[in-house]
Amino acid sequence: MHIFAIANQKGGVGKTTTAVNLAAALAANGQRTLLVDLDPQGNATMGAGVDKRSLPSSVYQVLLQLATLDRARVSSPSGHFDVLPANRDLAGAEVELVDLELREARLKAALAAHRADYDFVLIDCPPSLSMLTLNGLCAAHGVIIPMQCEYYALEGLSDLVNTIKKVHANLNRELKIIGLLRVMFDPRSTLSNQVSAQLEQHFGDKVFRTLVPRNVRLAEAPSYGIPGVLFDKGAKGAQAYLAFAVELIERVKTWKEAA
Repeated sequence: MHIFAIANQKGGVGKTTTAVNLAAALAANGQRTLLVDLDPQGNATMGAGVDKRSLPSSVYQVLLQLATLDRARVSSPSGHFDVLPANRDLAGAEVELVDLELREARLKAALAAHRADYDFVLIDCPPSLSMLTLNGLCAAHGVIIPMQCEYYALEGLSDLVNTIKKVHANLNRELKIIGLLRVMFDPRSTLSNQVSAQLEQHFGDKVFRTLVPRNVRLAEAPSYGIPGVLFDKGAKGAQAYLAFAVELIERVKTWKEAA
């Protein structure tokens, strides 16, 4: 089981879009996949076609050990992957986790019991370094960083890399950066191309080959509760996420062979 946190401290960079579409694309490639929604807004939950307003239990109950993952997970109606859903209840977990033992490792413990159930677990982290994000980073083997090719994105990236280093040093020795995914890419923009080239120069093969373009169909899909890769398979954005899933599966195979 490969557990990847999808994280970026900057908001609006396509974390949830990446989490939902990658989960659906991995499932379409025959991978048993679980999507964990760690954001109280519950956007990944809704994007996967699960109604966050009528959940008997959610990731909130799992973190507080009031429910097992078995009981809280649901199936995405269209995406053929499982979802550990979130809703507004999760906002309260921040405060409630503070006084609990092993507060950063609650999600890790919940996932450990289901190691044989999944090939991939994707964790959609909120856009801040909160107790929820820490749970995601402590549970993960690696971090996938979606980012736009613009100046401010580079500024935020150094903060995120430092955060990952601190978590690696103090809480999770397995954690590493899996790769940077360039999203909302506009090939006509000189700045996009310059920043993209800078990323490749500094991070080398840590930058995924796949480029996800700006795409209206990807943006429309969540309102229908269908992942973009299924909403319009022919759209450029959908094709990019399908290609990204294949690239990620290949990268994981390479690690296994090297090990």
